Amino acid sequence: MLGANFLPNGVNLEALLKTLRHLSWGAADILRAYARAEQPPYGFPKALQVEDGGDGPVSAADLAVNQWLMEGFESYFPSADWKLLSEETAKEQLVEGESLKSDWLWILDPLDGTKDFLQGTGEYAVHLALVSGHEPLLGVVLLPELQELWFGVMGVGSWCEDREGNKTPTRLSQRNTFSELILIASRNHRDERLENLIENLGFGGSKSVGSVGCKVATILRGETDLYLSLSGKSAPKDWDMAAPEAVLKAAGGMFTHADGRPLQYNTGDVRQKGCLIASNGKNHLELCEKALQQINIIDPGFKV
Repeated sequence: MLGANFLPNGVNLEALLKTLRHLSWGAADILRAYARAEQPPYGFPKALQVEDGGDGPVSAADLAVNQWLMEGFESYFPSADWKLLSEETAKEQLVEGESLKSDWLWILDPLDGTKDFLQGTGEYAVHLALVSGHEPLLGVVLLPELQELWFGVMGVGSWCEDREGNKTPTRLSQRNTFSELILIASRNHRDERLENLIENLGFGGSKSVGSVGCKVATILRGETDLYLSLSGKSAPKDWDMAAPEAVLKAAGGMFTHADGRPLQYNTGDVRQKGCLIASNGKNHLELCEKALQQINIIDPGFKV
């Protein structure tokens, strides 16, 4: 079990996990309803189409799940010594260059993979991460369409649950040579530099999916071995990476910058810029070293 220093006073891990299950499956029901243009549960309104004066299903789903999660945390843990930061509330909460003053911070993404949600691929996710000292200590990645709820607790481990609470352990692959490694890449966020990097590293194969949570889940199932993110005009944000990182690291994988630096959260800049590498951990340092060499050729001066 986690030590007392991992959670605020008065917060019990098992009670917290029970609440996270309830909030996560509720979020799944809300998102699946919006994705199918059905009446969502818990009193949330159906999405109005843009031509009818609404913002469309993505905005409606984002806002509904955000409200569900924020109100849920406040209801179940009214006295907990933590703050909540959501992608939907960040503009109101954050001041550039200033971190939020709290020993514990929940970083929430109500809908990661909005393009995939809109395109109907099903490759979207919900991310919940508890961060302390700029590091995610507990993560939840919900994949509504696959009915998978991934948990990662540092010092305890990672696992997947279905709606009945049946648990499946993570299965990181044992592949460890570059010619065998399977890359999981972004479908919607890739440019020529990333294509060149992937080609030059000489992996055994690649797959493409949407949400970062969906990508990391393929590593946790042993279907793939690594994920690369190379920022360009935009960069992933704290809420994209924190929960997937927590689940992967608790399973024994690794998630760092290409120079080996750890990712950090709540630093005053929510952008996770540079070259980020997530892997099954088998040859992570060698992978970082080779990626760094190639980036220096492809884009000299790029800050990894």
